[in-house]
Amino acid sequence: MPNRQITIAELPTDTLEPRHFQLTETDMPKPGEGEVLLRVILMSIDAANRSWMRGATYRDAVKAGDGMPTYAICEVMESNSPRIAKGDIVAAEATWADYTVTKAHKVQKMPKVEPLSHLMSVYGIAGKTAFHGLMSIGNPLPGETVLVSAAAGSVGGYVGQIAKALGCRVVGIAGGAEKCKWVEDELGFDACVDYREGNLSKKLAAACPNGVDIYFDNVGGKILESALNFMNERGRVVCCGAISQYDTDTPTGPRNLPGVVVVKRLRMEGFIVMDFAHDDAKCVRAMQHWVSTGQIKVFEDIVDGLENAPKALIGLLAGDNKGKRLVRVGADPK
Repeated sequence: MPNRQITIAELPTDTLEPRHFQLTETDMPKPGEGEVLLRVILMSIDAANRSWMRGATYRDAVKAGDGMPTYAICEVMESNSPRIAKGDIVAAEATWADYTVTKAHKVQKMPKVEPLSHLMSVYGIAGKTAFHGLMSIGNPLPGETVLVSAAAGSVGGYVGQIAKALGCRVVGIAGGAEKCKWVEDELGFDACVDYREGNLSKKLAAACPNGVDIYFDNVGGKILESALNFMNERGRVVCCGAISQYDTDTPTGPRNLPGVVVVKRLRMEGFIVMDFAHDDAKCVRAMQHWVSTGQIKVFEDIVDGLENAPKALIGLLAGDNKGKRLVRVGADPK
């Protein structure tokens, strides 16, 4: 039985395109001692996928010929380890493929959650990134103003909803009038600013009349530069990502650093979600509570078919998603 896999045909030098990927067929992988054979069900599509093609980050660089790495929810088809059983649902580092083999000690057995996609969104990487970044670095207090870029994205949408649940004023930044309306109407943000319309500073001034106490940055670049100008003294900037800089060879950084940080005594801190893994159980309990009370709505943007993964990532980088983007490779187990 062949195993489909998507590899990097050529590393991009600028904008990511379908030609940079190649769909191939290989023999079905076989697990060795202490390994498991996994059937990939759902793959996480993240802006970080693009950053891995630019060089080593918190993980090794992705090179031409490599299978595209991904975080995935999988079903165990074969196990050569006593700690993982056939039929278990696990989270694992995988590649864009139908099947993959990995060390059993590197997979995480998942609790029973329906639908399984929630393990990737609200109770997975997206929800945990939003919770840990906002709570552990932002330290929000009721009444404060929280500004969130990429507000319609997988992380930004949860950041805003968590902040609202805690009693903050929440302002989003998103691309396009329709998306901004969705952020306000569906996610419950107090306001959302369309950066594509221009006059971003003027719009931020109107939306944040009392300044910004916490800025949760997912985009970097010029939007980060504008947001910093509206920070209150002792404000906190949570640096989660820089999606505006990943898909270009001519990145632009904020011109007001370090000056504005010094003058306003700001704290800027970057993080990776795994930094706070010790608090994951606390995060999931809180998210489950807010989902049960309706304070957090779950929105998922699921693309069907392994072959459509490149298009799903390219679209994500262009901002065409609402909520957590996933690719469904296989059906949930019955």
